[in-house]
Amino acid sequence: MTAFVHPSAIVDAGAVIGAETRVWHFVHICGGAVIGNRCSLGQNVFVGNRARIGNGVKVQNNVSIYDDVILEDDVFCGPSAVFTNVVNPRAHVERKTEYRLTRVRRGASLGANCTIVCGATLGEYSFIGAGAVVTQDVPDFALVVGVPARQVGWMSAYGERLDLPLSGEAEMQCPNDGSRYILSGVRLTREPTGD
Repeated sequence: MTAFVHPSAIVDAGAVIGAETRVWHFVHICGGAVIGNRCSLGQNVFVGNRARIGNGVKVQNNVSIYDDVILEDDVFCGPSAVFTNVVNPRAHVERKTEYRLTRVRRGASLGANCTIVCGATLGEYSFIGAGAVVTQDVPDFALVVGVPARQVGWMSAYGERLDLPLSGEAEMQCPNDGSRYILSGVRLTREPTGD
């Protein structure tokens, strides 16, 4: 099945849009953008020339995915989430050669109105709370909130908060899918059930 593109959307020549992806009202996709299969781009989304979007990504209304932003598979971007690509912008100073790469790893969720300052990597299945301002890397499975964002817990791949300390040695099993989560120091890893 081919992609669906709403008549009000603008897709510049050269853009790559995967099968079963839905592009809704007033979206603008630049010519160098690459978007995977089974994605959904909500109303008023912008995708830059050097943006890369994996498979199964959901981008809600009013999100701009600028150059040098990479969203891996199964990422969720809540409404009006914000990405930047320059740390010190000035209208009168050209800084297009100073863009910093921002990478959002597989399965991460970004809450509504959060801001991701460029140069950060958001770990696999991390969870960014609504309105948070992320200024540094976020570990896999970490739950971060606030301004600036700070870690307050851990989230499962299923999207449930895990009852684990922020650091130390501990483990627990996810009641939803049976995966085992192992905390070692400040790093959380997951052992899937193998189903």
